[in-house]
Amino acid sequence: MLKKRIIFFFIFLAVFSAAFSLGAEMEVPEQEAKIFLDEFNKLLTALQSGNFGLEIFLHNVEIALPMFIPGFGMAWGVFSAFSTGFAFAALSTTAPQLMQIPPLTMIFATPFGLMEIAAYSLGMSRSFLIMVAILKKSQLKQQWKPTVIEVAIVVGLLLAGGIIEAYMIETFAGPDPFPKINQ
Repeated sequence: MLKKRIIFFFIFLAVFSAAFSLGAEMEVPEQEAKIFLDEFNKLLTALQSGNFGLEIFLHNVEIALPMFIPGFGMAWGVFSAFSTGFAFAALSTTAPQLMQIPPLTMIFATPFGLMEIAAYSLGMSRSFLIMVAILKKSQLKQQWKPTVIEVAIVVGLLLAGGIIEAYMIETFAGPDPFPKINQ
């Protein structure tokens, strides 16, 4: 059973990566990218107003926990991945230096990116496994314990990831990591 679980984890890791990549390849008109960037800066400012690491964690948990919902969680995960990729495309439109960075590098080359994609892949794959159990009409009691353990792992990964991400943004990007461009 563990081998099967690991295989599903990596399948959904690939699904998330593919959806992110598709979103990152979208053409974003400059005006739309500027609007997105303004909204993104507002979100970033709001997150920075409190405990930045905790705020990032809470934001990511809001995204991750619905991924455990049977069936819906997989679709939510794909939507979240595509949206994040689209956000990268919008940022690339306004900050041309980002075009030099392969989009998946943003996930796989940062510690918080690895933690987040692992968390999201756990949620999406557990959503799939619960859905299969429902469709097979098997005992859902068997899904309870691994689901609770995986939710705890996801929360732990996202807490550590939020703290690391906040630290890296504050240390390397300064107070305004995405300055207004051509306004």
